Amino acid sequence: MDALEALHTRTSISALTDPGPNPEQLRNILQAGVRANDHGLMRPWKFLIIEGDARKKFGAVMADVMGAEKPDMSESALADIASKPLRAPMIIVVVAATRPNPKVPQIEQLLAAGGAAQLMTAAAFAQGIGSIWRSGSFTYDRLTHEKLGLSSDDHIVGFLYVGTPKASKPPANIDIDAFVTHWTGAQL
Repeated sequence: MDALEALHTRTSISALTDPGPNPEQLRNILQAGVRANDHGLMRPWKFLIIEGDARKKFGAVMADVMGAEKPDMSESALADIASKPLRAPMIIVVVAATRPNPKVPQIEQLLAAGGAAQLMTAAAFAQGIGSIWRSGSFTYDRLTHEKLGLSSDDHIVGFLYVGTPKASKPPANIDIDAFVTHWTGAQL
């Protein structure tokens, strides 16, 4: 698929199944991520791959975090949360690995990691792989970070669920003109 076609037609696909990306496809996805805009060439990102039985362990982490956050949650609600990582054969956790830099504020490092995540979803789509960028309150919970082995300077940007689309979804028509203003400086 041509790059502009992939960028113009990419959609999030939530209904995913096996197989996940093969090693070459995964490498292409990761390679796209590291090409994100990056002020200062800090490369402020990490990618954790969760697949196979590790998805069940990650589901247990999610349930533990939500159980601690909401102690009155029912067992069935916690079981539902624990099953969420099984919605796709692979999850790529995109992490902003921020560090102090007087010329590159933390927000720019977070945005760079977000750019990496976006490029990764486009690279997946270009290869016929479905993906969806997910988050939730456990994304920002320090217990999640701890259980994933992240440092206090790491911030989860999101969870990219990837796999084979169960069905295709045509892209929505979006009027780009609704989002564009040409600034002329007339206000000065």
